[in-house]
Amino acid sequence: MAEKADKEVRGQHPGSQVKDKLGLKLISQGFVEAETVEKALRKREEENAGTVSRRSKRSLAQILVDDFSVDHDLVYSAMSQVYGFREIEIGSDDASEYRVEFMKKMFDPVPASTREYMIQKKILAYRYDPDRPYRLILIAADPTDRMIPAIARSMNVQSYDVSYVKYSDMEMLMEKVFPPENKFLKDLEEGEINVEAVEDEEEEGFDEALIEAEINKSMLVNLVEGMLIEAVRMGASDIHVVPVNATTTEIKFRIDGMLREWHTQEGIRPEAISAVIKDRSKNVDRFEREQSQDGFIQRKIDGHHIRYRVSVIPIVGREFQYKFESIVIRILDDRKVITDLDKLGLQGGARQAFIKAIHQPQGMIIVTGPTGSGKSTTLIAALSYVVNSEINVLTVEDPVEYIIPNVRQLKISHKMAFEQALRGILRHDPDVVMLGEIRDKETGETAIKMANTGHLTFSTLHTNDAPSAVSRLFKMGIETFLIAYAINIIIAQRLVRTLCNDCKKPIEEDDKKIGLKLGFTQEELDTVPMFKPNLEGCDKCHGGYKGRAGIHEALFFSKEIRRLIFEAKADINEEAIRQKAIEQGMLTLQTAARERVKEGITGFEEVARVTSED
Repeated sequence: MAEKADKEVRGQHPGSQVKDKLGLKLISQGFVEAETVEKALRKREEENAGTVSRRSKRSLAQILVDDFSVDHDLVYSAMSQVYGFREIEIGSDDASEYRVEFMKKMFDPVPASTREYMIQKKILAYRYDPDRPYRLILIAADPTDRMIPAIARSMNVQSYDVSYVKYSDMEMLMEKVFPPENKFLKDLEEGEINVEAVEDEEEEGFDEALIEAEINKSMLVNLVEGMLIEAVRMGASDIHVVPVNATTTEIKFRIDGMLREWHTQEGIRPEAISAVIKDRSKNVDRFEREQSQDGFIQRKIDGHHIRYRVSVIPIVGREFQYKFESIVIRILDDRKVITDLDKLGLQGGARQAFIKAIHQPQGMIIVTGPTGSGKSTTLIAALSYVVNSEINVLTVEDPVEYIIPNVRQLKISHKMAFEQALRGILRHDPDVVMLGEIRDKETGETAIKMANTGHLTFSTLHTNDAPSAVSRLFKMGIETFLIAYAINIIIAQRLVRTLCNDCKKPIEEDDKKIGLKLGFTQEELDTVPMFKPNLEGCDKCHGGYKGRAGIHEALFFSKEIRRLIFEAKADINEEAIRQKAIEQGMLTLQTAARERVKEGITGFEEVARVTSED
């Protein structure tokens, strides 16, 4: 087979002298050009002819990945097939506590220098072979690594097999076995940092005897305060504090829309950590564990005033005798507020349509999307665009997250419900009104009424796209003629993670198959520079991504769109509305995401993650 492939390859590429089995495999599968393989082989020969030690000499696979930026997993998967290495797919069981403990235990006899090498090269002791219990299975991102025999000996193992595992899966396992060092917490433990509560609103009169008897309160106070500080400095939007069992709590930060583990606190009851957080929160009762609570914390971090919105809910764990609580803390950092409409990144005709809609003296602007899609940011930017000293702008929010200059903001509370606030602002001579969310028929009809009686009205709705917002309002019980003539525009939006400019990589030929499935044309894939994340990342990003950008679907209510909705009667045809809007220049969410890829801002994975099929 190798001779046949060799002849075929040399027939396709005149002058090619590739005889290496791996090289032939990669060329025949179309993963690498013959010229690239030849260059890599020449480089290997040059290195072999030098004075480099045997263990330092690189294989063809290593050279292709390191020097020619060929995809790691494509190369090593092909190499495993050529040389007969078994490929193992990692599942959830492989990251279980039992399996991770075994992997950690196997490192005990390994010298520190060898351990560092294994971490760097992604090599782990996986398990003993079920059919041959004396035989250890080692897994590696590069199963041909010349150090593997020495590694096996350092583990006091004489019989072993080596299997290949994808690089990303090895990284995931490595993070479980060797969690990245949290320098902030290390400095706390060594006493190099002493965190003091700033603007601490600690409640008085609570008996803390039970908690004091179990924990070192000073240590936990430092942990919680450090968590609040580090989340801000790392650019997190949320902090998640989640009980795992009776003595373990995980703390995660949401960065660029993805949850990332910051610290796992072991040996302390989750109730103790919850108590410290509750003590430092306003409007939260430490001893209430049967119902959800909402509160807030205020701190001055690095000279900036930061507010934290605290949400506490009771959850059920495996040990029913414990009353666990999940805590999510939203970070409200005014420095992140976008007040410049141009910085929203509205694409194509969306910007012109949006500005046209908010320049109207009356009517409704609806922003739709799931939680965390940036709806509030868009509304604040829009309000900032229209606000001036000559108009009265009022908002009704639950809760008020960001303070907007020159705007009167009403906060919903148990003393002033949403409906009362709406009635109040109608008597308060408003020009522009923002309702935090249309929740039901009553709030929807009130918003429509204000839009039809001379008020420019902004609000949000939870739907997947812009046309489905029309159906949602109709299903709430709002008549089609009111929807058709009260609304100016509906903006659906999502946030995609942006590629790190310092380490992003051009897409490979094999990646184009994914692009075709996402709606790109072959011509676009062949002519437009597109990029993908470097999953290893760099010191400036998180796994190849840094920051987020918006994608928008702007359904402007033209005469034709209004007519379609008005004539729908009892049957809203979302597809007809969508097609008419596309004819008039609307970009769907997926089309907008594809534009971000062509701009070099994001990658195929993000398009697939945040959008559905058109």
